[in-house]
Amino acid sequence: MMFTFLFRNIASDGFLFSDPQSPGDVSRDSKPGCVIAAPSFPADTPGIDEDYVFNWVRDGAITAMEVAKADLPTRPGGTVQTLNDYVQFADLCHSNARPPLTKGHACFNIAGDARPWTEQNDGPALQTLTVLAAYDQLDLGTQKRAVDLVNANVAYLLGVYRDPTTNLWEEHSGYSFFARSAQLRCFEAVQASAVVGVDKPTGLRPAVDWLRQALADHWDGSKYVSMMADPGDGSQPSPQNPVVSGYDPNIDIVQAAVYGAVPVTDTRLLATAAQLRAQWEEGGIAFYPINKADKEQFGIGPLFGRYPGDVYDGDTAHPVLGGHPWALSTCNVAELHYSLAAAIRSSGAVPVDDLSGPFFAQSGIDASTAPAVAAAALTATGDAMMQAVVYHSDNLELSEQFDGSSGYERSVHNLTWSYAAYLSAVRARAGAV
Repeated sequence: MMFTFLFRNIASDGFLFSDPQSPGDVSRDSKPGCVIAAPSFPADTPGIDEDYVFNWVRDGAITAMEVAKADLPTRPGGTVQTLNDYVQFADLCHSNARPPLTKGHACFNIAGDARPWTEQNDGPALQTLTVLAAYDQLDLGTQKRAVDLVNANVAYLLGVYRDPTTNLWEEHSGYSFFARSAQLRCFEAVQASAVVGVDKPTGLRPAVDWLRQALADHWDGSKYVSMMADPGDGSQPSPQNPVVSGYDPNIDIVQAAVYGAVPVTDTRLLATAAQLRAQWEEGGIAFYPINKADKEQFGIGPLFGRYPGDVYDGDTAHPVLGGHPWALSTCNVAELHYSLAAAIRSSGAVPVDDLSGPFFAQSGIDASTAPAVAAAALTATGDAMMQAVVYHSDNLELSEQFDGSSGYERSVHNLTWSYAAYLSAVRARAGAV
């Protein structure tokens, strides 16, 4: 059912979206392969002043990855038309990102034209990962476009990976842990790719080495810092100089493991994840009352938000300090638990140390816990989080957020990324058990 809800937010030649800002103008209707962030805009969603009927490069890539992994029925020749459409639309958007825009431009309208927005260097990396994953399900003509798009993305990223960028949440510019992790995973995938025609420039290996060290530099002694500020004087950024206070611990650190190259066994990552959970449970600095109620009444949860100083709930005119839990954040943390369980089953070792101890303790695991028991406990922890998402859904339909006090859905409705995150976690769970 979640896949059906996701799929209805992807345009095809027989399933169009209209631009709510220009109703009746067929020239602004969607092109096949466009992935809208949500079918939600102010006139359709009372109390919400944001329009999500646009194609974000990052959201589209995360969504199309689930299509590529879904083992859909194929056309003659073994191709999946939705993936052909996705690559062709992605290539159209890429060609429409003309100077002064960069090839990291983050958002396009549903016809493929660039929308005034930010430049985000995680998008081309995630798009490249999805295109490579989908390659064998593309027709011959689209495969050629896919290779050209991958090569163009990599050439662009090799020129900017050392630079600041607008971050995942489109709120600040600086040195982004998430963007760096996505770029690292992209470069590693390109290095390993067997797709004919994919370039492997000499700069790839130095870039991989540099990004690995750059990610390590985000560690401040207790957690990974989401965004480091550009000193502006040519010196190196420091985790002791974050972009903004109240931004950490940030859920994008977990997302750097789900969508990027940070290993789920990294004990510094797990130390950060433990702090994330603690800040939204009872006694935490950003406590959600719904988490206490869910735990006491049903033994489910907790739900996760973005970061402790969040104020966004879809209504920018009326910010609420503390924000609310997000479906995708919760599913991403559940996926971390599932993927870690799978890694423990595979290796036969539980990565418990002084840093990761608090994370494992949240699932009743310590250094004496047998690997199989630890994997089962982590899976059960992830299940409780996923059960909370389902329980608070509207008959399985997922909005962007849940109310932190009542648990009812809020913000934009039918967020595509919410479904993609749920499906990705379910795939990870299959690997854990």
